[in-house]
Amino acid sequence: MNFGEELIQSANEALAIAKGEVEPAGVFVPETVDVAAIRKRLKLSQVAFAERFCLPVGTVRDWEQERRSPDRAAVVLLSIIDRNPEGVAKTLAAG
Repeated sequence: MNFGEELIQSANEALAIAKGEVEPAGVFVPETVDVAAIRKRLKLSQVAFAERFCLPVGTVRDWEQERRSPDRAAVVLLSIIDRNPEGVAKTLAAG
């Protein structure tokens, strides 16, 4: 398999993981996350948290008030934010 084929295969695997169709190898993804706890630990308002991590503030409110639950991709993002908020913020700001 050449580099281009490996890259395409990796992209397809990443898409399947993001869609929740397959589990990533060796990576634990929690079923849910406590969005309010993450936000409060970071000492951010809902608006500041949403802006910092490029999320709609209404979505953050819905998650915290349990009107909606984060989908699998959002759970992964929130888990990464929980572990490395500065890295996520820096990455998003670079885009």
